[in-house]
Parts: sequence; structure tokens; C-alpha cells
Amino acid sequence: MLDYLLFFIPAAFLVISVLIAIKSFEKGKSPKRTVLTQICSFCAVFAFCAICPIVTHAAEVAPEAVAAASDATGLGYIAAGICTGLSCIGGGIAVGGSAPAAIGATSEDPKNFGKSIIFVALGEGCALYGMLISIMIISSLG
Repeated sequence: MLDYLLFFIPAAFLVISVLIAIKSFEKGKSPKRTVLTQICSFCAVFAFCAICPIVTHAAEVAPEAVAAASDATGLGYIAAGICTGLSCIGGGIAVGGSAPAAIGATSEDPKNFGKSIIFVALGEGCALYGMLISIMIISSLG
């Protein structure tokens, strides 16, 4: 029972922090402050999960599965998550900068659409490459 309680504490904390961030944004707080609130709440949940490792093992697992699992498998999953996350953040930054410029160039001269859409596609390609690398990492773990 304690395992399930420790599992729901971080999840409840994240849900509550999202609701608080939404309410503070609706009240007129700055978007930077709401993003900072979300980052701090994520760090708090990460610290809680690092301090209480039982949170990561909330479900009962067969003993032979625990013996077969190793640190390399866990680090592989972390690497795949970081690879996907960082490539998607980079792709979002690239598309966020190039898409408005492409729209502006197309509105001035419709002939520029083909040239400008290439830059948007290159930004999305970064995210796809990161996802492919993480799929390769996960497939090599099994």
C-alpha cells in the first residue's frame, strides 16, 4: 500500500503544479514565471524520486526480471529519453524561428513558398533524427 502511495505523490504534485501554473497565467502573471514554476516543480519531483527509489518500483515485479535488469538498461532508457527530448526542443526552437519568416516571405511573394518551406522542414528533421536515434538505442537494449 505504501508503494502505491509513494507512486501517486509525484503524480499528484505534477498535476497540482500544472493547475497552479494555469491559474497564475490566467491571473496575468508572466509566462516566464509560469515556466519557471513548472521547471521547479519538475526538479522537486525528480529529487523526490531520487530520494525515494521505491517510487520507481511501485509495481510488483517478478524476481527473475529484477535479476535480469541492469544499470546499463536503465541508462539506455534515460539516454533515449534525453535524445528525444533535446532534439524535439531544438526542432521546436528551429521551427519557431523559421516558420514565421516563411509565412512572411510567402505573404510578400507567393513564389518564395518552395524556398522558405525547406528551412521549416530542416528544423523538423532534427526532431525526427533524434527520435530515430532513440529508437535505435531502445532496440539495442532488448
